[in-house]
Amino acid sequence: MSVLPASRRPGEHGILAPASRLDRWLLVVLVVLLAACAARYVDRHGLGTTGVAILAGAAVLGLAYATRGLLADRSWWPTAWVSGMVVLWGALTALAPSFAWCAVPVAFAVLQVLPFAWAVGTVVLMTVHLTLAWQRIISGFDPVQVAGPIGIALVTVLAYRALDNESRARQDLVDRLVEAQAELAEEQHRTGALAERTRLSREIHDSVGQGLSSINLLLQAAEQAWDSQPATARGHVRTAAATARDGLDEVRRVVRDLAPADLAGDVTGTALPDALRRAADQWAQAAPGMRVEVRVDGAPAVVPPDVAAALVRSARGALANVREHAQAQRVALTLTYHLDEVVLDVRDDGRGFEPAHVRASGTRGRGLAGIRDRARALGGRADVESAPGEGTTVSIRFPVPAPTAPPHAPPQKEIR
Repeated sequence: MSVLPASRRPGEHGILAPASRLDRWLLVVLVVLLAACAARYVDRHGLGTTGVAILAGAAVLGLAYATRGLLADRSWWPTAWVSGMVVLWGALTALAPSFAWCAVPVAFAVLQVLPFAWAVGTVVLMTVHLTLAWQRIISGFDPVQVAGPIGIALVTVLAYRALDNESRARQDLVDRLVEAQAELAEEQHRTGALAERTRLSREIHDSVGQGLSSINLLLQAAEQAWDSQPATARGHVRTAAATARDGLDEVRRVVRDLAPADLAGDVTGTALPDALRRAADQWAQAAPGMRVEVRVDGAPAVVPPDVAAALVRSARGALANVREHAQAQRVALTLTYHLDEVVLDVRDDGRGFEPAHVRASGTRGRGLAGIRDRARALGGRADVESAPGEGTTVSIRFPVPAPTAPPHAPPQKEIR
């Protein structure tokens, strides 16, 4: 919806109403024309009774024109004011036709105040009046004296009407653009909120969710061994308690949107491999009968904390998928440091699957999708290679700055 410009004052509805700076120039033009017309009349007709009345009328018209802003806060005042201007001009023109030239600033005032239809009607009447007045002082009929004022008035009104329509169209376009920008900002806010909800869902699935799943499996194992193997059962309970404490810390970190504390302060490059080993150890205790290896290829180097956290959480999600779906006997986590990227491969010897079929059907929960989304959010990539009966490999890679290898950090291999 179009918004009226701030300069449009109460009671002004004309196509030139927003042109507030036009007032002073119209007043200057009117005063000059009044003085010239009055001097012309006195020069030709002398200063008699009629001359005095004309001079007084010219002075009143000029002073009255200057009172336009006297009652600017009253909606009725502009209409009353412009009506008075037209009547005063008409009276002067009737007595001295040379004052017809003053119709120009008066007509502009009409276009400023009155609505378009009323302004056109008033300008037409003024044109007829000044044409008749001019006919009194010329001998014979001069068509130019009729067609000229009418043509000028017509062209002036139509030109300013076109400018007014263009201005309103431009204002409407600006208003639409502002509305579109507001809608875009709102949509971006909604999209950002949705992306944040997706991120939190992914982090909870691969951190808190997997921790709770491990605790559940450990407690079930402890219950089964409680009578026959009390020492083993107590070990499962201790591991479950440690996993619960880690899960509580992870919840706090997710809420604060921070990388794990043990990764954020890493200066030696050993924090990421150590975190992967802890994750593998917790997984191995929750999934007895499966073997997990953690390998580190290349010289360990410091990687950004958010990338390190993403790798650890992706490893947890991949291990959870192995436990739930793969029916594997062995899993290998291989962390490889290259000059320009770090790669984590999670390889199992399970039953495998068709990745294209799983992606199309949307099965296997949020695990693989969460790993892909997390990698993409940090500028990395996650790939899944699998086939029925041939196991599965999940590869997560992130570009990193050229690493500086910490001292005394040889490649390591552990089997759990």
